[in-house]
Amino acid sequence: MLEAGALALSGQLGATVQRLRKAYNLSLSELSQQSGVAKSIISQIERNETNPTLATIWRLAQALDVSIERVLQTTEEEPFLEKTSKADTPILVSNDGKCRLAIIGWIKTVEWLQCYEFAADPGGALESDAHQRGAVESLSVREGELEVEVAGAKSSVKAGETLRYRCDRPHVIRNLGKTPAQATMVCILKAAVME
Repeated sequence: MLEAGALALSGQLGATVQRLRKAYNLSLSELSQQSGVAKSIISQIERNETNPTLATIWRLAQALDVSIERVLQTTEEEPFLEKTSKADTPILVSNDGKCRLAIIGWIKTVEWLQCYEFAADPGGALESDAHQRGAVESLSVREGELEVEVAGAKSSVKAGETLRYRCDRPHVIRNLGKTPAQATMVCILKAAVME
């Protein structure tokens, strides 16, 4: 039964593995190194010339950073839609209790890309330690006005404006205004290697 299921899936499996490998700009050799699956086997899977074991599919899924279900279910024609409810969105609160960071980014990209909805009550301050070397933050304000301080340098950013800054040193975001402020924050942890 498992073999029959794997055979039925293998047509779309090969196309999906190839599409994901190309989306990550990985050669057969690179995917082989990352997954521990022989290059010849990956090539056969992509050409639908073999019926891979579940263990092989699992190793490829891990290397391509997707769940087995995703590898097995996705076809090229299907869009990828993944919704998270407000109740399932984690929220971090600043030490003063006046700033909130809702984590809206994808957990699978957290090591290099993080996205947040930032809200700050009047007088609120979010103090952050230095992120890894070369990291950059982008703060797009939707409401109110915020001040960002990095290594003693300060800059204000108003609704409709975006401020980018190095966040690989301690930094603070403050709401110095009399009204609440809201912004979208994107943190690119490997910005230096993307130059």
